[in-house]
Amino acid sequence: MLSAAEQRQIAAANASGKPTVFFIHGLWLLAGSWDAWRELFEANGYATVAGDWPGDPAAVEEARAKPQVFAGKSIKQIADHLDEVVRALTRKPAIIGHSFGGLLTQMLAGRGLAAAAVAIDPAPFRGVLPLPVSALRSAMPVLINPLNRGRAVTLNEKQFRYGWGNELSADEGRALRDKFHVAGPGRPIFQAALANINPWTEAKVDTRHPERGPLLIIEGERDRTVPWSLANAAYKRQLRNLSSTEIVKIPGRGHSLTIDSGWHDVASPALEFVKKHLPPTT
Repeated sequence: MLSAAEQRQIAAANASGKPTVFFIHGLWLLAGSWDAWRELFEANGYATVAGDWPGDPAAVEEARAKPQVFAGKSIKQIADHLDEVVRALTRKPAIIGHSFGGLLTQMLAGRGLAAAAVAIDPAPFRGVLPLPVSALRSAMPVLINPLNRGRAVTLNEKQFRYGWGNELSADEGRALRDKFHVAGPGRPIFQAALANINPWTEAKVDTRHPERGPLLIIEGERDRTVPWSLANAAYKRQLRNLSSTEIVKIPGRGHSLTIDSGWHDVASPALEFVKKHLPPTT
């Protein structure tokens, strides 16, 4: 079922007549993490919708009070829910996602649902082969215990700083964790980690779909959670598609690049790419 917030945003986007940009958050965040981006895109002539993962609480405070609501969600469950949101829109949107949201963005584009797509620091899918040590270390708070597959997991301050805030001051990293971080389901991390040895994995993308549409991958140069080798491998897989595929590296940026004080440096190339392929209302 669509959340109340999704229903309101879909209705407003459809009524506006404007081209729509659909935002997908990643693991350990909520839809509200896109608020600044939504304001920017709306100021540039777009309607926006920020998708929830199924069962997401409406606010960080509620999520922290009931972390168990995140447990057990799989990649396919999340993708199918977001698919339902997109199909409720009257026109194909541009889709933008970060981290696991970047993987989900590519999955929806691979279903022919995107007018254009931007995957930022995207989690890997089947066929993306590198195994960077920093990525494994970032995932270790989940992977260290097989029982976490069915649990919700929260990163402590040290873990958040390693995987997300390594390019931030200690104060900014702490402030971001306090503002945005919530528990996340362990299952998607196990699914992505085992994608290349599980032929039935849900962490897969149809990179050849004839209606995939233009795709931009944005990568933070210093990202430890999704290092450059993973993003570049995804880019090379996506080059199989007949639609245009581009990649941009943002210098000196870590995994927090969509929510930290430098977010605008990431949003700007995303906005220009969307404007090129889905022009805004003037």
